[in-house]
Amino acid sequence: MDNLNKTTDHEHMRAEMDQLIAAIELPELNKQFLRARWLELVIWMDGKAQESVWWYRRLRLATIIGGVIVPALVSLNFGSDMQGLIQAITFIVSLAVALSAAVEEFFRHGDRWRHYRRMTESLKSEGWQFLQLSGGYANQTHIQAYPAFAARVEELSREEVESYITQVFKDKKEADDKTPSVS
Repeated sequence: MDNLNKTTDHEHMRAEMDQLIAAIELPELNKQFLRARWLELVIWMDGKAQESVWWYRRLRLATIIGGVIVPALVSLNFGSDMQGLIQAITFIVSLAVALSAAVEEFFRHGDRWRHYRRMTESLKSEGWQFLQLSGGYANQTHIQAYPAFAARVEELSREEVESYITQVFKDKKEADDKTPSVS
């Protein structure tokens, strides 16, 4: 997704949520906290998810497509006059496959995408329940439900950091630690 569409989507989401937040009965300071903490966190997480899936898909496609092309190139036999060119193309495509696989393994865009998407959806769900006074917020007013909502957003934020460090970052560090060092 290009930056223009992502920005437009986020601006649309911000404007739509801002209208909903403005309509609920809540002190203005709480509404500002809601916008600054919950809404901006949702938008940030969504942006990170979109960025990660963009990289993940392109790197995986390069690896898959290149991995299919290399054996086809190796099997080509046009005679000695074209053999040098085919070998050079095969080398370049093989290098591109290895690089795209290595970059994906290092940055773990697929893991990041799933992590950010899961957190985005958790935050959105919590926000919708609060705005609609459903789930754990049922039978309360927005004023009564706000402290529990704010605490839940902070809990999700802490869980996100812990999850990122223990799952995405730690798994990457463990993989790096298993890689033999060159001395």
